[in-house]
Amino acid sequence: MLNPRYQFVLFAGLIGGLLSSCTDDHNDTGTEFAPNMYHSVAYEPMSQTEGDTNTINPYGMNMRQPVAGTVARNKFTGSDSLKNEILHQDLISRTIPNDSISYSAAALKNPLAATPENIEAGKLQYERYCQHCHGEGGKGDGLVAKMYKGVPVYSSDALKTLNDGHIYHVITHGKGRMWPHGSQITPANRWKIVLYVHELQKQ
Repeated sequence: MLNPRYQFVLFAGLIGGLLSSCTDDHNDTGTEFAPNMYHSVAYEPMSQTEGDTNTINPYGMNMRQPVAGTVARNKFTGSDSLKNEILHQDLISRTIPNDSISYSAAALKNPLAATPENIEAGKLQYERYCQHCHGEGGKGDGLVAKMYKGVPVYSSDALKTLNDGHIYHVITHGKGRMWPHGSQITPANRWKIVLYVHELQKQ
């Protein structure tokens, strides 16, 4: 049993410590009890904390400098304006969440013209990637659809007015039981499929 005097000193010290730890400075993060829990031992490229001793990269930075000739995504230029526009539309689509079809419908526009050549190329891509579910005429009667069920009909009232961005988003990210095809089909070929799907919507 501690002497009452020591108990009082210990209690007063505890109260004093608690009161001194309270502050109205909202920028004060307080004392870090275990700094290694907050600051990774490894260099984190997206953070630069005081005391980092990176001797590998220039200026002691954790993030590496871009290689010579690197162009920011929104600053690319080139002589082929069509390729640039396809890339631009694809970069926009990558910033849109998978569940935000309405954003794609509003923001994306097919950079390819509906020429017979592009539509025919879209038909070829459709036959390779889409026909097994959606059917030859977009009626939802492909061989896989017989087992999968629920494959929509492009010319139905609900789908015949879907625009470029909506269709491109579904091809890229998938929807419902349809799996995403963004990793299998290039952006240009996805836009060609969009052109062909518009033809099937008219049937």
